[in-house]
Amino acid sequence: MSKAPPPPAPMLPAVILAGGLSRRMGGGDKGLLLLAGRPVLAHVRDRIAPQCGRLALNANGDPARFAGLGLPVLPDAVPAGVEAWPGPLAGVLAALDWAAALGAAGVITVASDTPFLPGDLVARLAAAGPFALAAGTEDGGPRLHPVCGLWPVGLRDALAAALAAGERRIGLWAQAQGAAVAVFPAAAPDPFLNLNTPDDLARAEAALRHEV
Repeated sequence: MSKAPPPPAPMLPAVILAGGLSRRMGGGDKGLLLLAGRPVLAHVRDRIAPQCGRLALNANGDPARFAGLGLPVLPDAVPAGVEAWPGPLAGVLAALDWAAALGAAGVITVASDTPFLPGDLVARLAAAGPFALAAGTEDGGPRLHPVCGLWPVGLRDALAAALAAGERRIGLWAQAQGAAVAVFPAAAPDPFLNLNTPDDLARAEAALRHEV
């Protein structure tokens, strides 16, 4: 009599990092700007939610402004003595703390302004290793997108210490810790298009009209 197949591994939790200052977009929450009539964050949520287990949002300030997304809101995890707005690494630390509390071995992070994330983002990151960053393909070769990554919870102490010591460079720090890189093929629209400026938002609007 054949044995039953083992149960599938639980899906990794994921966190959308939205703790930045959005200076090039004029400040405020660029994730709440409307793209095709819906908040940019709603597009990001809908891209990543089918690929993960639990999903949360990393953001600072009053969480009530994100109530319409239906996600728990995690503020930055900032070690004592670190100034405010220490960059995306503080959001990664908050994601790692949340994942550890869930009993997960790792957590996926994605940027809050990437409405065209690949449908196989999590699968490719996991295939690259337990610690991996995403890279898109451009004319000059791969371009790293370190906010989109898979982070093992075992990095929590090292990341807290790095933040306390003044580290802010998410990609360089992650690669120094041994992160692999998962390279994604070029596509239209760009799966890692960041909406940093009003022009970027207009490009995304045009891309969505073309998809329809």
